[in-house]
Amino acid sequence: MALSLTPSAATDKSVLDRYMKLDQGDRVQAMYVWIDGSGEGLRGKTRTLETEPKDIKELPTWNFDGSSTGQAEGSNSDMYLKPVAMFRDPFRLGKNKLVLCEVFKYDWRPAETNHRLKCNEAHQASVDSHPWYGIEQEYTLLDHDGHPFGWPKQGFPGPQGPYYCGVGANKVYGRDIVEAHYRACLYAGVKIAGSNAEVMPAQWEFQVGPCEGIDMGDHLWMARYILHRVAEDFGVIVTFDPKPMVGDWNGAGAHTNFSTIGMRNPGGIKDIEDAIERLSHRHAYHIAMYDPKQGADNARRLTGLHETSSIHDFSAGVANRGASIRIPRHVGEDGCGYLEDRRPSSNCDPYLVTEAIVRTVVLGETDKKQ
Repeated sequence: MALSLTPSAATDKSVLDRYMKLDQGDRVQAMYVWIDGSGEGLRGKTRTLETEPKDIKELPTWNFDGSSTGQAEGSNSDMYLKPVAMFRDPFRLGKNKLVLCEVFKYDWRPAETNHRLKCNEAHQASVDSHPWYGIEQEYTLLDHDGHPFGWPKQGFPGPQGPYYCGVGANKVYGRDIVEAHYRACLYAGVKIAGSNAEVMPAQWEFQVGPCEGIDMGDHLWMARYILHRVAEDFGVIVTFDPKPMVGDWNGAGAHTNFSTIGMRNPGGIKDIEDAIERLSHRHAYHIAMYDPKQGADNARRLTGLHETSSIHDFSAGVANRGASIRIPRHVGEDGCGYLEDRRPSSNCDPYLVTEAIVRTVVLGETDKKQ
């Protein structure tokens, strides 16, 4: 299907703009966003608020039909949405909001894919260490036929090499979407830190951070929602699949940079080395936490090729992009800073990733996840 004929791109956005400029008075539209039963998909619906909320506590709890999102049976389908983070809405503008929510069952037990609750508990217990994160989110743009955006419909583009951080119509595909997403995140208040074209054509990366504690998951999930929403306007699909194209093409990850206050202070390299030692003893646990299928998705990506380590082995090294844990060159030279965990998959839940890291490194947990 040609891009110009896709349903999302077919409508005239200039007509919509005419209505979006209408005065909405004091009332506010709040888009409630949540993670669905797949642990990867995002859902959202809008409600009207009588006044602009200034604090997350002012937002009411809401509900939705969990039987339509893979989160409940039809006979008892009501689920609760509890607002946990609020952002400016870059699509509706003005006083309107994007609201990230936790999902709870009818009896207020957390939904199976509500991993934020335990993640927040772990970070509350680690608050004195001031854990910081930065996640490098890779993704791939697709046409509606599932083929990578900009690739020839018959055959393949040239081999990898000129595409990473490339420039030119024959090097990068979909920059308009990337630029729109970046600006929308800045407007929303998401802590986006940068973006670049990646190794495989039609593959891109944006970085979120540094964020402390639970904020990492909140900001990355909202950045993902905004990306899907921007791409929708362009009639393009975003996939976070960790290996969208089989063969000699790079996969997609969510490399996670992590530090504590001890690592960031002079002499922090000792804390970094201690952290790596702890991580080395829980490789299987972390692999299970680093993709939605407990390692099955990452097995397609972590082959030891294409700048990855093997899923079966733990490794670490300075400036080694083929290791499980990389110590950046400048960190080794400065003797302090952070480490990079290269194992998380692009479709990981950042709440699970950050919880696993803080439990192993800061809380010193060694038991396997039950």
